[in-house]
Amino acid sequence: MRSLLILIFISGLAGVNAQEAVPYGNNPAAGQYFEVDGTKLYYEVYGSGEPLLMLHGGVYGYIDEFTPLIPKLAEQFQVICLATRGHGKSEIGHDPYTYSQRADDAYQLIQHLQLEPVRVVGFSDGGTTALYLAAHHPDMIKKVVAMGVGEIPESSRTETFNYTSESLLAESGDYFKSRLALMPEPERWNECLQMLNGLYNGARLDKAILGKINCPTLLMNGDHDQYYTVDAVVRAFHELSKGTLSVIPGCGHVIFYCNLPAVLESMLPFLKA
Repeated sequence: MRSLLILIFISGLAGVNAQEAVPYGNNPAAGQYFEVDGTKLYYEVYGSGEPLLMLHGGVYGYIDEFTPLIPKLAEQFQVICLATRGHGKSEIGHDPYTYSQRADDAYQLIQHLQLEPVRVVGFSDGGTTALYLAAHHPDMIKKVVAMGVGEIPESSRTETFNYTSESLLAESGDYFKSRLALMPEPERWNECLQMLNGLYNGARLDKAILGKINCPTLLMNGDHDQYYTVDAVVRAFHELSKGTLSVIPGCGHVIFYCNLPAVLESMLPFLKA
């Protein structure tokens, strides 16, 4: 199932990149760095208006996965895209990865840019980070859109994540070679993957986090998401005090490649209201 999802993701990314000239994720005109605890993290800024922070997915994910969304959102917002630790042009760092750490990295970027309370759009790994960010820093978060996430009770993972450089290169060699070309520390990729495995195998998203979120929050998932059942998404929705739920029919995990118009029809009115 994961191999099929990977092929869908790469095919979708290749398609949108073929249509879009802006080199999202590797754009000298938009890219900048800031530092958190000795780790340099990369981000890009597009458009103008009220700030909107975008947080991409993990392992296969990066800023450029948002190629279909960035230009649409930048028509109405200042879009800030953060590259998380170990992805693309951001450094890996040395501390074990946690979602609290990822949320703090995003918060440090908000502080670095001296932003007012922001809207946040996150996908998959980035969607979970967005929810942690809203729980830990409620005064700085205006609204959250979290795509491709669902409830993860503590110690509930039945699948063990075990990404390695060898397995990823065997599955999608050209794709990851292009990713490695962006990385400032490609020799540490296996170390990064081990930390990502630890992040996913120990992941938790339940009432302890969701119950702390007090801003309007839109959960968006496909009804055939390969990682989260509709029931898991509904359970997460019920833990939110100001939740909205959007289920995109006929779609798997990467809903904005599957049905971009439906995603925008749900997302834009929510963000603008």
